[in-house]
Amino acid sequence: MPAEPSLATLPSPALRYFLATRPAFLSVTLVACLIGLASAHAGSVPLDTADALLTVIFALVAHAGVNVINDYHDAGNGSDACNTERLFPFTGGSRFIQNGVLSMRQTAAFGYGLLASVIPAGLWLAWNSGGGLIWIGLAGIVVGWAYSAPPLRLMSRGLGEIAIAAGWLLVVMGTDFVQRGGFASTPLVAGASYALLVASLLFINQFPDRKADAIAGKRTLVVRLGADTAKWGYLLLAVVAYGWLVLQIGRFNLPQGCAAAAFTLILSFRAAKLLIEHAAEPSELAPAIKLTIAATNLHGLILAATLAFGRMPLSPQ
Repeated sequence: MPAEPSLATLPSPALRYFLATRPAFLSVTLVACLIGLASAHAGSVPLDTADALLTVIFALVAHAGVNVINDYHDAGNGSDACNTERLFPFTGGSRFIQNGVLSMRQTAAFGYGLLASVIPAGLWLAWNSGGGLIWIGLAGIVVGWAYSAPPLRLMSRGLGEIAIAAGWLLVVMGTDFVQRGGFASTPLVAGASYALLVASLLFINQFPDRKADAIAGKRTLVVRLGADTAKWGYLLLAVVAYGWLVLQIGRFNLPQGCAAAAFTLILSFRAAKLLIEHAAEPSELAPAIKLTIAATNLHGLILAATLAFGRMPLSPQ
């Protein structure tokens, strides 16, 4: 495991702020954008490169802001400070506040500043593509903020997985909307399996944090169900995600080539097996978390590639 951040190892303020966004985990948003672009391309929409680049950049900025805000609120409720079973860098937060790299005030200003910076870009894209993007973007920002911030604190109410799945599905839909200039069913159909796998990544990360979350009053789904029951929830998420993909291919809503994305179930099911065996042993869960990260990103990349370069099927008459 890599060493946690400290002032001694991060003398550059710019580097501190950059790493506070947890950049390694922004890949899930990049992949969601690629699925959205592939969805628009599959609909024979000519892609606008400038708008696509702006969409990707500010989707990443929004995700970075949500990460920083989550650290701020987890520091405020004390869950990260008392987390002795964390698996850094996967769980237990970025440790920037706890290790004195950034103050609470600096973290809050940075996180909310990042979210505020997304608004002008979103309005510009909405001007070019349509007012519906405003509602998609607003919903995404609200979900990202409400995930950890009071008074909603969706994760603490056992609704974190729903918020995460909805948030990343909105990224896919918003990216498609910018190119298409309107709503369509394809990004919803194509993005759902990926969004569910992103939710499974959040879900498995809650197991090492379970005791600290319970102490801090964060009633996540894993805290509510207990490790022995909750471990089956990961398998359920994976089954629903892959089942949805296969169903949509079978119903001629996605190109047949998209079935290749289902091969990542090997990674997801391997992670599920490890979680079922070690749900109550946080120190043993790093391999399962790594497998989940790999399954999620690889699934999305294959889905984007096969959607972009495949041919949308015609429904049988």
